[in-house]
Amino acid sequence: MPLIGSNPSADKRDVRKDGRTTNQRWLWGEILLAGLLGASLALFLAYPNLRTHYDLPELRLVLQTTMALAGLLVAVLAAARYSVEGRRVDLLLASGFFVTSLSAAVFAIGPRFSGRDLLPAEAWSALIGAILGQALIAIAPFSRGRSKYREWSIANAVAAAGITLFVAWSLLRALGAALPALTPPTGQPQPFYLTGTLALQAFVSLVAVVGWGARFMRRGDDLARWLALGFTLMLFAALHLVFQPLLASSYVSQSDFLRMLAYIVILVGAWRAIQFAEFGRAVAEERARVAREIHDGLAQYLFAVSTHASMLEAGAPIEEAVPRLKEAALLAQQEARFAILALSSASGTAPFDAALRRYVDVLTADGKLDVELEVDNGIRLAPDEQIEIFRIVQEGLANVRKHANATRAEVTIGQRPFGERFVNISDDGDGFDGAEDAAGQGLKNIRARAESIEGGFSLRSTPGRGTALEVILRT
Repeated sequence: MPLIGSNPSADKRDVRKDGRTTNQRWLWGEILLAGLLGASLALFLAYPNLRTHYDLPELRLVLQTTMALAGLLVAVLAAARYSVEGRRVDLLLASGFFVTSLSAAVFAIGPRFSGRDLLPAEAWSALIGAILGQALIAIAPFSRGRSKYREWSIANAVAAAGITLFVAWSLLRALGAALPALTPPTGQPQPFYLTGTLALQAFVSLVAVVGWGARFMRRGDDLARWLALGFTLMLFAALHLVFQPLLASSYVSQSDFLRMLAYIVILVGAWRAIQFAEFGRAVAEERARVAREIHDGLAQYLFAVSTHASMLEAGAPIEEAVPRLKEAALLAQQEARFAILALSSASGTAPFDAALRRYVDVLTADGKLDVELEVDNGIRLAPDEQIEIFRIVQEGLANVRKHANATRAEVTIGQRPFGERFVNISDDGDGFDGAEDAAGQGLKNIRARAESIEGGFSLRSTPGRGTALEVILRT
């Protein structure tokens, strides 16, 4: 039977080539879209009579309401993925769309439903809320890692932004007649402060395009591709407002249609990426990872059981073959339990703790090495972290037994006062000169496993005084 991954269809060169082709297609498409939008903007600037605007308050209200609902739906989808994976990028994405939609609903849509025109304080607050929400979305692709406290993170972010907007609205309202209107009278030039505010909004959209585009190029994140496309439309919608004076709040212009199209693109992308591609890829990656774990662990121990059974059948001395057969069977049982842990999505560390202690019991059964294991009951480990930490401890203790000539080892999985989670493995063995001997395959494996869960790796060893290695887990 061929080994896992040996089939030609698993050739990674084809995967890399396809990834580069996809990136190139997206990049050329983005350049083409930006060129077309830029050419249309230049045309409107060169021929102002081509600009179209219509005094349609009902249509504008419908567009604003639709965009707010679309943004709210994107926020809900991002929050759903955040509740599953806990990634900060989804926290910022959900918070940004929540803030944008809620500020539009409270300051721009609500007053119009009550049948009155927007006051200057409300118009400025709606613009500030849009910039604040878009800023959260723009910095999202640059964030890394996972959030420790998922339950209230989005609520806290939205509450903080809401308080900020309420304070801004209160201060603006207190200015009263001294506050300039967001829409200058017909025929008058757009004031510099309004132009600067709209230019800031365009700059935030540009940062979002660059950030999400870079994330897609780097990680192949399907959602990032749609967000970069949507914010390209947002960017040129903002540029239209920079160069074309704002009219009355009842008018509909090219900027509104571009923003509506941007929200449609983002909503379609979010639905596609979050509901299908992202969750499907996560399931596929999880299955592949579990298959690797079973292949690397359980299959090898079962092979050892088969080998020792064959030796016993061939006439090997019972007093030698049976203990080895029993040890291999115990290790195979341990690996089976750990495979179940790998397949489990339950939170908490109890199954992980039990599996690790069982492994230590088997490892130290012959009395050659004393291992003290300490696992902080309050520490929270993601499923992928549990798998890799188990392998790191397994690899580290195997190195201690094989190479260190140690009699005692300590394994600590804990959390420091400021929330830093760590794994520490130390022994009282011979130690070594780190500059000359630290490139063993076991240490390379540990370093690679630490990097796979976004952790840091450090090693300290002194000849005659033992070795200590530490993995700092992602924040």
